[in-house]
Amino acid sequence: MTDETRTLLRALPSLAGAPPALDLDALPETPTDLFLAWLDEAIRAGVPEPHAMTLATVSDDGPDGRVLLLKDVDARGWAFASERSSAKGDQLAARPAAALTFWWQPLVRSVRVKGPVVEAPVGESLADLRARPLEAQQRTSPEDWTLWRVAATHVEFWQGSPDRRHVRVHYERPAGADGPWILSR
Repeated sequence: MTDETRTLLRALPSLAGAPPALDLDALPETPTDLFLAWLDEAIRAGVPEPHAMTLATVSDDGPDGRVLLLKDVDARGWAFASERSSAKGDQLAARPAAALTFWWQPLVRSVRVKGPVVEAPVGESLADLRARPLEAQQRTSPEDWTLWRVAATHVEFWQGSPDRRHVRVHYERPAGADGPWILSR
């Protein structure tokens, strides 16, 4: 890195958005509920493509990431879809775990989700494919299209602050556990 590049990067504004109020005494019991509330705030604030997320998987030569669109979120997990024959499909077949990151800059908010990845039933994958634009459907083999869910074991909500006193809210649940989420701030 050159001194010029370093100076340029340091001069760029950061945490320039307007974080909404966050009542730490009124957090929901599940990360799904808080995520849906934050997603709704991002949509109402006009955040471009608030359903865009970075999906991180692991390949034979290390971490791999790409941007995808969230398809659904419920108690089963955060859903995304792609071709099973893609690089991400190969990586998930070999190591069925992933991390997701959402970044809503105007709100200075980020959400990180990680956990095992579970493949949805074929009928759900086909329904997702049929919901895509016709041109996209025509380029994809129905047998190859797959809907996956990150069955979260860890979800972190991060709200930035210009004074760098960021707020982090963590929800944890041991892998495979059906018990309540453990909430920490």
